[in-house]
Order: sequence, then structure tokens, then C-alpha cells
Amino acid sequence: MSLFLQQRDSSFNYDHLFALQEKQLPKLMHRIYKHSPFYRRKLDEAGIKPEQIRTIKDLAMVPFTTKTELRAGYPLGLQAVSDEEVIRIHSSSGTTGKPIIVPYTAGDVNVWAEMMARCLAAAGVTRKDRVQVTPGYGLWTAGIGFQAGVERLGAMTIPTGPGNTEKQLELMEDLQATVLIGTSSYGLLLAEEIHKRGIKNRLALRRGIFGSERWGDKMRGRIEELLGIETYDIYGLTEIYGPGIAIDCPIHNGLHFWSDHLLFEIIDPVTGEQLAPGRQGELVITTLTKEGMPLLRYRTHDITRLRPERCPCGSPFPMIDRVLGRTDDMVKVKGVNIYPGQIDHVLKLSKGAGSEYQMILTRSAGKDRLSIKVEVREGFDPVQVSEECRRNIKSRIGIQCEVEAVAYGSLPRSEKKSKRVFDLRENYE
Repeated sequence: MSLFLQQRDSSFNYDHLFALQEKQLPKLMHRIYKHSPFYRRKLDEAGIKPEQIRTIKDLAMVPFTTKTELRAGYPLGLQAVSDEEVIRIHSSSGTTGKPIIVPYTAGDVNVWAEMMARCLAAAGVTRKDRVQVTPGYGLWTAGIGFQAGVERLGAMTIPTGPGNTEKQLELMEDLQATVLIGTSSYGLLLAEEIHKRGIKNRLALRRGIFGSERWGDKMRGRIEELLGIETYDIYGLTEIYGPGIAIDCPIHNGLHFWSDHLLFEIIDPVTGEQLAPGRQGELVITTLTKEGMPLLRYRTHDITRLRPERCPCGSPFPMIDRVLGRTDDMVKVKGVNIYPGQIDHVLKLSKGAGSEYQMILTRSAGKDRLSIKVEVREGFDPVQVSEECRRNIKSRIGIQCEVEAVAYGSLPRSEKKSKRVFDLRENYE
């Protein structure tokens, strides 16, 4: 991959990247066909032979893999190695159906730890750091994934796990943690609590790495302001190792992903057509080196794009945009498609607006109605903030809506993920 550094222009050489990945594709196709009964059946039903798939364009012939199929394969229907090779399993939460069980080989665990260590290094974490890991342990991937990356890097892990804010703050101060890892929602909750108690000067925090949910620049700015740290957005999915498959760098202009292990495509979420770098669509991932449960063209439902430019940071790895939202989070109001990320952008432009908001959709007399609750920073006029948000939503998104300005801190905080979209239309006539 070091050849990328020889480029002299500002554009990223995707042709070169695809040529490198296409050397891995035939091996992956033959391995999956030979060892995965699920994919052998899927490819046979589609009339596809492994030797037909040699290029990125050839991949367009391969049917997508969906979360529904992964759930239908519960518990280990997509396992592609013998039981003797599986050393660990992880699982999705299963809150919206059967959980997805993911088997890992020793090789998978090793690759995941390496990708996570790369993420930490990209965020400026060194062996001198003390890293407080607040995501959950157990079947969930985040806690143990971050810990493996920290240990691979050689830094100190403080594996607090989630919750118990009182204990979190005590250990953060007593052990002088320098890096905080968690969901952005919990990062904000901790930042506000630290500010309320006036203990920031007793802490040693310098970095924050947050993920597992989409979060915007307004929340990022608020966390950084309250804690006096630099924050990084980390991306991942349980089905694809877990967190650690992409992260933003100190330039903060996109997320670098590990293209030696993962093949990213962007597709039109409606037609399924492959889209060129620079065009926005749905991210589809093929795992080039995963052994326990490799995935071909897995639909993530996350909306982003392959960034067409090289990053000034000098990294040889390509970038995607920060995730705008999910295709299943998109709401359609009066013929306009709206993603939560667009609301984040409006809040960033609206002076005095906080980072926390709720989108509430109802229906009356057959007509959709969108109302948005927005927190107002202290010292700002709620009426002015509400009016500015309303104007920005109209000009930037193209829809008229009601904006209710509420007191700062009045919307719920979470130790996990924050719910922001409440679609109540089916409850209204």
C-alpha cells in the first residue's frame, strides 16, 4: 500500500487500489465457495462460478448479503470454518429480531486487533497513554475490541465498561486517563457531568474516540469544548469484525478505512447500481481476509461516499465521508427525504443551538407534520434560536417544520445510543 504515497496529485488513485484488491478477490471467491455452504448455495442459485468474479465490476453480478439473511442463519449458519478453528463468538443486540452470531478465528481476532491499533495510532494514541474503555463487554464487540487494540498498541487499558458514572469519573481522575473511548452520547453525558462538577482541571484527558452511533459536528464541538480534548469518529459493525474498520485522522475530513482487509463499494440504495468514487450512496462491504464468517457485498444501510481526494495527513489509506445516516433512518416528509445527519448540519449552522435534538413525525388529516425539539445553549434567546433553525431547515433541506426550543440538558442523555427520530405517523390518522 506504500505505493500510494508516490502519488503527486491531490486525487486518490482508486484504479491502483482496485487493482490491489482484485488480486485478493479470486482467492476470496474460491475460499468462500469451498468452505461456506451458505455462499455456495447463494452463488449456485445466482448461476455464478467463483472464477467469474475477478474485478470490482464483476462483483456487481454477485447478489447482496442482507441482515435478514444473517438473522435467518442463526446461530452459525454462515460459519465458513470448522468448529475447531473458532475461538470466540460475538453477537449483535438482537433488539429488532434474532441476534446475529459472528464466529471468529484466531486470524480474525488478530486482524481485528491490528485494525483497532491502527485506528488508535491514527488518533494520536501512543504507548504512554492511559485509555479508559467505557463500551460494553461480553457478547458485544466494542469493549473487548478496543481493549485488544490498546494492548496491541502497547498503551494502558482501563476497562471500566459502561455505566456507573460516579466510578468512571473517580477512576478517570485517580488513574489520570488520557484517552476516553465510548459512544458519543455517553461522551457528552460525561463531559457535561465533568463541567457541572468543575473537575476538568483535575483530569488529564487529551483525546476522545467515539463511535457506535452517528454523531454530528455540533456534538463533537460541545464535547471538545467541555473537556478541552480532540475527538475522533470511529466506525464499525458487529457483522464486520466490530468497531475499528475506519476512523478519522487529525485532519477530520473523512474516515480512513483499511482497504487491505475490506473492499468498500458505494451503491444506489434503490437500484443497487455501483456508484463511482465521489458519489453518495449506501456502503456495501466485502471482507477480503475474514475467515470465520466472511461476507460478500454486505449491505450496511449506511449513507456515505468514497472520498475522491488524498488526505493531507499522508495516510496511504482511502477515505469515506462520516456517515450521514442510514437508509432505514431516512424519513420522507412531504416528498422530501431527510436524514438525521442533515439536522446535525443545520444545528451546526444555527447559532445558540445545542447538539441534542429530536425529530417527531405525526400525521393529521392525511398530511405529514415534522416538528423538531432543539436544545438552546445558555445565554441565547430561545425564540431567535428556534427561528434560525426553522429558516436553515427550510433553506438547506427544503421543508417547512415547527421548531421547539427547549432548555439545555432537558432532552435525555444516554450511556449507550441516543434515540433522535420518533416516527409516530402510523398512530395518527
